[in-house]
Order: sequence, then structure tokens, then C-alpha cells
Amino acid sequence: MKVNISSSSLIACICEGGAETAIMDILLDNDLLIFKREQLLEESVLPRTSVKEFERRYLRMAFDQKIIILRVIDSRGEEFNLSKAYRCQVEIINVITAPEIEMLIIASQKKYDEYKRSGVKKPSDYCKNVLGIKNVKSPKYIKEYFSDPDYLIDSIKEYNRVHKQKNNEASLYDLLKTK
Repeated sequence: MKVNISSSSLIACICEGGAETAIMDILLDNDLLIFKREQLLEESVLPRTSVKEFERRYLRMAFDQKIIILRVIDSRGEEFNLSKAYRCQVEIINVITAPEIEMLIIASQKKYDEYKRSGVKKPSDYCKNVLGIKNVKSPKYIKEYFSDPDYLIDSIKEYNRVHKQKNNEASLYDLLKTK
């Protein structure tokens, strides 16, 4: 899916968990995305929060432009239903990392086909039980594993190659500056 974010856009980047936040931080810190950290609310990736808390904390402020809410999540069915009063102030883009962000580790090791044949449902379980990575969900581990940003980019590209997103569904690949 083509994602258009102008250089003047204000973005609330909300990540589902610590691993997603670590991935986004690596990409932002290395200027690999179609937007910059300076465009983010508070210049940081925001932790997952309830819709009401997000509205209270951010949407009650006066902004000169629409805010793009970029949600990095693994669940396709998860809703983010804003109150009617705020819907005209935002554009919501869901970046889907289904089934889990740990797929990037599987893709990085070129184990996608083996994972699919294994019968293991959750990529994090495959990483733990088959690849022997016990702390796969740890942000510290993710930052160390992908300490070379080029390796992360290659992993995102590999996952994009082997796993096709559904129509009108954005992925991390769609946020990369150069594909």
C-alpha cells in the first residue's frame, strides 16, 4: 500500500509493544523512514494507550493541521475508534506486522518457509523453541539483534518478499524511505 506522509505532517506513532518500538527507533534514528523523528509528537514513538487516554493527552491541544496516527500493530481487527469530535482532526494509518513483529527475525534468517511448515502458530514461539532465542520480545534484544540498520532493512524487504500484505494494508516496508 502506498503511504503518503508529507515532510510537514505531524505524526503520532503508536507501537503495540517494546519490540515494535525498538524497530521504529532504529529506523528513525538512522533516517530510514519516509518521515523524521522531528515530525513525531514529543519526538518519540508513543506506547500503546487507550483511545480515551490518547484523546485526553494529545487531541485536546490545538494543532494547525491534521495529525496522522500511525499505529504499528499486529492485529488486523483492533479498532481505534475516536470520539466524533476528534475524527476530523486525524488520519489513521494502521501498519500491520501480522502475525507478530518477530517475523522479522525469522525472515532475517531466511526461515520463513520452515516456520510456515513447522506448525508453530506464533512466530515468537518459533523463535524461542526452534531458533533458541529466549528473550525475543525484549526491546534490548531487538536493538542488539538489529544493531546494523542495513540488516533490519534487508529483513523487512525479505519479509515483504515472502509474505504478501492484504490489499489496502500498510506494512513496515511501505514506510521505508527507499525500497
